[in-house]
Amino acid sequence: MQKLVTIFGGSGFIGRYVARRMAKSGWRVRVACRRPNEAHFVRMYGSVGQVEPVFANIRDDASVAAALTGASVVVNCVGILAPSGRNGFDAVQADGAARIARLAAGTGLERMVQISAIGADADSDSDYARTKALGEAGVRDHMPEAVILRPSIVFGSEDEFFNRFATMARWAPVLPVVGANTRFQPVYVDDVAAAAEAAAEGRVRGGVYELGGPDTETFRELMRQMLRTIRRRALILPVPFFGARIMAWGLDLGQTITGGLFHNGLLTRDQVRNLARDNVVSGKHPGFDAFGITPTPMEAVLPGYLWRFRPSGQYAEIKDSAKNLRNL
Repeated sequence: MQKLVTIFGGSGFIGRYVARRMAKSGWRVRVACRRPNEAHFVRMYGSVGQVEPVFANIRDDASVAAALTGASVVVNCVGILAPSGRNGFDAVQADGAARIARLAAGTGLERMVQISAIGADADSDSDYARTKALGEAGVRDHMPEAVILRPSIVFGSEDEFFNRFATMARWAPVLPVVGANTRFQPVYVDDVAAAAEAAAEGRVRGGVYELGGPDTETFRELMRQMLRTIRRRALILPVPFFGARIMAWGLDLGQTITGGLFHNGLLTRDQVRNLARDNVVSGKHPGFDAFGITPTPMEAVLPGYLWRFRPSGQYAEIKDSAKNLRNL
């Protein structure tokens, strides 16, 4: 009989790649998410009935317990970049992760994989980083042998990083960048999923693993690479942290005053705090080598999904070829 893995957040950016890999490895996959009616696409990752989206709210014991019923392994991919309503940082990233681990331990699950983030720090002034660390601690309290993956910024077809700035570059002559000199080590989403798959199958020991890509670049350099990929020009304008804090304060205030009707998806004060710190592996924990994975460079992936932001879109390569023919 096929073993069952429950993936919380399995329809999200990282979670869908984990779900697809687990299905290809022959697992039955239960994708636990808040809106299963919007997650039917995950069924296509396996044979009929192999991958099933189900409702789960990680703020509720009964909901989490139901999603864990019959599973042998659990992977938690749930995370947020900004709070919204009841889904605050503490409720989702700290309490939610601990709840999953506690209920998983109570049902005797074999293994747990927790997707965290580089920079997780219980003493951080960033709520994002602080609650990521609290979530890790809660997981270890109940599942001491859990595997905790800390990726740097993750890129891929559905990312909210390169896609967001490429969208801006399509219309705006200026790209404002907060933390232009902050260093990142972008990691391809399917490489993170491959590490999660190996951990779920028990191919590595429990503990913390830091996942960084082969390229270490500043925010400014990443924007230059994105612009080269989409063949557009824009002025990269570094925004001082002082000005960014004021801007973020105003946007956060707008969300508070409107009771959430205006959702600040642009820049929050917490994101400004995070952007003040480098987002690269520390070297204190094992990385991709422990999984036998060679991380994928950005240039091998970015053109494959950013082409739609080029002035000629899918026809850019054809037009270049035509120019070469005229020059013969």
